[in-house]
Amino acid sequence: MSTVTKDSGAGKTPEAGVKPEAGGASRRGAAWAPSGGFLMRAAFVTAALTAVGAVLGLLRDQILARYFGAGAETDAFLVAWTVPEFASTLLIEDAMALILVPAFARALARRGAGAEPGETPLADPVRALVRHTMPRLVVTVAAVAALLVAGAPELVDLLAPGLPDPALAVDCTRLTATCVLSFALAGYCSAALRAHGSFLAPAAIYVAYNVGIIGTTLVLREPFGVRAAAAGVAAGAVLMVLIQAPSLVRELRGRSTPSASRPAADGPVTDGPVADGPVAGDGGTLLALGMIAPVVVFALTRQSQTLIERFLASPLPAGAISHLNYAQKVAQMPMTVSLILCTVSFPVVARTLAAGDTEAARRRVERDLLLAAVVVLVGASTVIAAAPQIVELLFQRGAFDAADTAATAGVMRVYTLGLLGQTMVGALVRCYFSAARPLWYPAAAMGCGLSATAVAGAAGAQLWGAAGIAGANALGITVTAVMLLCGARRQAVPIDVRRLGEGLLRLATAGAWATGAGWLCARPVTPPLLATAVAALVVTGVFLLFVACAATAPGIPLLPRPRSRSRAESPRKPRSLSPPRSRSRAARGSRTARTSPRRTPHARARRAAPPAADPAPVDRDVPLGRGPVR
Repeated sequence: MSTVTKDSGAGKTPEAGVKPEAGGASRRGAAWAPSGGFLMRAAFVTAALTAVGAVLGLLRDQILARYFGAGAETDAFLVAWTVPEFASTLLIEDAMALILVPAFARALARRGAGAEPGETPLADPVRALVRHTMPRLVVTVAAVAALLVAGAPELVDLLAPGLPDPALAVDCTRLTATCVLSFALAGYCSAALRAHGSFLAPAAIYVAYNVGIIGTTLVLREPFGVRAAAAGVAAGAVLMVLIQAPSLVRELRGRSTPSASRPAADGPVTDGPVADGPVAGDGGTLLALGMIAPVVVFALTRQSQTLIERFLASPLPAGAISHLNYAQKVAQMPMTVSLILCTVSFPVVARTLAAGDTEAARRRVERDLLLAAVVVLVGASTVIAAAPQIVELLFQRGAFDAADTAATAGVMRVYTLGLLGQTMVGALVRCYFSAARPLWYPAAAMGCGLSATAVAGAAGAQLWGAAGIAGANALGITVTAVMLLCGARRQAVPIDVRRLGEGLLRLATAGAWATGAGWLCARPVTPPLLATAVAALVVTGVFLLFVACAATAPGIPLLPRPRSRSRAESPRKPRSLSPPRSRSRAARGSRTARTSPRRTPHARARRAAPPAADPAPVDRDVPLGRGPVR
């Protein structure tokens, strides 16, 4: 793969997904400041491959729906699929990335600083980090995978006690449990590559994952049934590691000594956060319990929402778990797209904090949050407006009938109500975990949200079935998002909560109006593809129009602002130094003859030319809308 570099003002910045040259200027330290063009290319690469992975994920779900429908067999597989879903969140999306990206960022910053006094030239902090963390990770996760395989019957009874076919679920669980080790290695490679500024291979992991599932299911479906899909999960997990391993090996081999590749154009490297960070090469241990526990507990608590959903849905009629799964997969697509920018900029925020530039990190996070909110609200509005048409277009074929379409569409609309909360949680948590010492507050907030999900879900399942469970999920994640937003001002990235909250409220109002307009326009359209397209176009147009008019639209609710100064407290306008105007008409006439006419406040703002005998002052301010002060 060729190397392309772009000058960013502080050395060279590699193109997204392109391997930097060994010993070249692209080896960045704490002074890494990628250009806007680099981030746009990285976001484009990530978005393109994420879109391909999402399309393949839809094709995977369509194959499952076509051949296995939404019945007891699919429910058994989805219970087994809880293991890879849980493992991917913990080992790829959240915990592994939130721990390792900042750790590799600090190690790269120390590498860029060169060898410290008394340190051998070969003590590369990045390689030391890999040596100290990867073997322990492999041993620990392999033991967990073995326990899951051995305890599959007990695990199925715990996850879904009312499942119609537990034996099938046990077989599928033993197959999917093997992916725990593969996911851990895939997440490790993804975090390391993103910290190095390489996004191509990490963005392609779900393409490989879904290719493995689809291929294995199609080949082995006839003799093994739904067990073929479980075997495909294991095969796809292995492909996720294989697609990233060569890139990571090249990154680690491309450097001989810490000082050999330091670019001459780099600025000074800031000590402090870098030196104090938990880098394994300093004799500390990255996997120390006090360091990783907050991140792990947060990831486990967040993914436990899926466990609660499947537990509450298992006593419901057959197909309830399948309806929840299909609805969630489609509803979360806008959230996945919206978080692409946050995924790309997370290493940038971590490196910026490592260099001590808190203000730059704050600006980046606030901008990313608002952009992510725009994307997710447009997508959520489209999903709500055309939910039946979307489900019919994607899944209604083979064993998936019209009744399944109606049930899935109803659940999907309820799920979508929590998409903004899901996006804010995924983006805000990076503010908390970008610093050297992760905090317990995100885990506590997620625990409160999980409690709300469990309590509301237990009642909702009795009253409204699967839709009640989906509503409880939306309520719980929204509670977590509000708590994280309120607590963000006191964290490593002190965002402006009032300004951000006002922007989110305006965007949510725009989304509500766009949803209604899209639903009204898509309802009379019969073909599902055309109805979905109409809803998407109308929603996007109304949303953008509403946001553009937000500054003057009186119906947009605003957050309370601090009380402005009263008229008595406001500064007075500068007065003219001329004598008071006479009340007599003669005096007014004589004044008019001596001076230029006095303009009213409604006159056009234009400065009159001063007379030659009285030049305009140049060493003081002239009040706007008036002539020169005399």
